[in-house]
Amino acid sequence: MIKNNTMEIDPKTGLPAEAIQWEDLAKGSQRITVATDKKRYGKIVTMVSGFGSGIDVKKIAKELKNEFACGGTIKDDTIILQGDHSKRVKGLLVKLGFDESSIGN
Repeated sequence: MIKNNTMEIDPKTGLPAEAIQWEDLAKGSQRITVATDKKRYGKIVTMVSGFGSGIDVKKIAKELKNEFACGGTIKDDTIILQGDHSKRVKGLLVKLGFDESSIGN
């Protein structure tokens, strides 16, 4: 007898639903820091760091850049956003599933 194994697929990400649940668990155990820095020619950047190995940093950077309509990059698992977005980052990270108490300045 052959048993039909069906797996639920998340329509937003295309990943199995079980994998997303593990990522949600990983998001709760992070210690994320948000800081601003002054770069060349007096430009301000917002740096978001402290992501662990179970987090898709590239996906989070894309969400942050789209929400804040700014440029940015990823360097050594640190998201660098152009401009001062330090007051708004925490709210969006909570909306993305991170624990509010794990996000500090």
